[in-house]
Amino acid sequence: MKKICLLCLFFYAMETIAQNQISIIPQPQSIENRSGSFIINAKTKIYIKNAEAGKSASFLNSYVQKMYGLSLQTVADKSALKLHAPEQMIVLSINKSLSTGKEAYSLDITPKAIKIEGVDEAGVFYGIQSLIQLIPIEKNNTNSFSIPCVKIFDAPRFTYRGMHLDVSRHFFPISFIKKYIDFIAMHKMNRFHWHLTDDQGWRIEIKKYPKLTTVGAYRNGTTIGRYPGTGNTGTRYGGFYTQKEIKDIIQYAGERYVEVIPEIELPGHASAAIAAYPELSCFPEESTKHPEKTAWTGPTTGKQVQQTWGVFEDVFAPTENTFKFLENVFDEVLSLFPSKYIHIGGDECPKESWKRSAFCQRLIKEKNLKDEHGLQSYFITRIEKYINSKGKQIIGWDEILEGGLAPNALVMSWRGEKGGIEAAKQKHQVIMTPGEWMYFDHKQKQKEDSVTIGGYTTVQKVYSYEPLPKQLNAEEAKYVLGAQANVWTEYITNPNKVEYMIFPRMSALSEVLWSSKEQRNWSQFEPRLQYAFKRYSFLGWNYSKAYFEEPIK
Repeated sequence: MKKICLLCLFFYAMETIAQNQISIIPQPQSIENRSGSFIINAKTKIYIKNAEAGKSASFLNSYVQKMYGLSLQTVADKSALKLHAPEQMIVLSINKSLSTGKEAYSLDITPKAIKIEGVDEAGVFYGIQSLIQLIPIEKNNTNSFSIPCVKIFDAPRFTYRGMHLDVSRHFFPISFIKKYIDFIAMHKMNRFHWHLTDDQGWRIEIKKYPKLTTVGAYRNGTTIGRYPGTGNTGTRYGGFYTQKEIKDIIQYAGERYVEVIPEIELPGHASAAIAAYPELSCFPEESTKHPEKTAWTGPTTGKQVQQTWGVFEDVFAPTENTFKFLENVFDEVLSLFPSKYIHIGGDECPKESWKRSAFCQRLIKEKNLKDEHGLQSYFITRIEKYINSKGKQIIGWDEILEGGLAPNALVMSWRGEKGGIEAAKQKHQVIMTPGEWMYFDHKQKQKEDSVTIGGYTTVQKVYSYEPLPKQLNAEEAKYVLGAQANVWTEYITNPNKVEYMIFPRMSALSEVLWSSKEQRNWSQFEPRLQYAFKRYSFLGWNYSKAYFEEPIK
């Protein structure tokens, strides 16, 4: 009966929204409904008033061609701007006086024209995303469709609006990485945090160190089921992205105003790198350890890529050889990624190896460090200094606070909000990503039909998240740049499940990060979310149906 009632509510909402025709996520700052509609057909032209709007025009044209089979002509000649001609136009332009903030846009639709102005290129692109959400989510045989007349002004609340994807535990093809970037862009989000290295696989080609991919990118098997598992697949598994492929991804993302932030894990989560180059370990002669309760495939001697999940003792040794290795790795990474940020991990670094190592203990004394936590701070600070010398800024998980925070580090707070609060009070920039709200590998309903890592995070809970903690005053809150959801893939083995895990929660997060706090209201968001389900189906995106199956909390 509960499911039937929810479905009735769903279809009633569909009918209501279809009548109003305005359903945009994230909610714009202001919407003025007007009478009438604009008709897009084969005669409609896209006029680019500024050359910088060309990428947005291409995105719109690609979308309507793919989804509706309609190809629109793009023109840049001013003489083509005849708004009263039969060839009605979609006009894209940049107006720097539109707003004092970045990424703002206005969308003005009348029966004669669609005008999108952006304060910058990204603003035009986000205006296109709102326009796309006004296009009917159904195809017809007339080769045309109508869009309701409306006037919108919009701008984001936070500058950092991110999604993360772990490709180390499970590897995903280039085609899906591009699709994931489309998800980000179409939700008016602007950062893709690409988790490229970990214990279970090294996924980025480094030409100076070919073993990182010939050895470190592959494991001999994978745990079956929930840890500690019911066995091992016994199948060699892995993959990596070539530098050419990475350049292609970065270009693709740039055309959608998504900044790609690479993560190279250190000093922990380094098993794959150590398997390739054992001399990076404190104890190169020791064989890789794995949990006794887990099944293992292949050699048990020497250094190996890990086949199960968790935290492992074998971490980078803080030697000159290791630092030179990492500097060489970062040289190649920095040459690939234009992002101002480089994520260096810094989380879950066990100290057992450092405690056992005579070298590490001598180094602690020589550097007048307090303990192994101080050694971690020394490690992170040294790497930060090198990356800063290249004009980049590091991001690290909140464990980089242990032993003292590196001078210019940006903190990503995942173990709750405490680390973010502490960092902001120390005047360090912060990205909030607390597991309770922002871990999209958590289940969306009490009884999922496939294995998840645990936790329970509903779409309603994601929507309830407030990135600015109450413990921060107005000045301290300025250091919070925004928030990000993380997708760890221990139990996410294929693209279809990634989509299932992120939707509809990603839609909720997009509104948390874009719309003002005052605008956010679950009762107003809910009908738009129900319409979003229909859009997912139209676009061919997989998504969780948990919303219809469990009580709203």
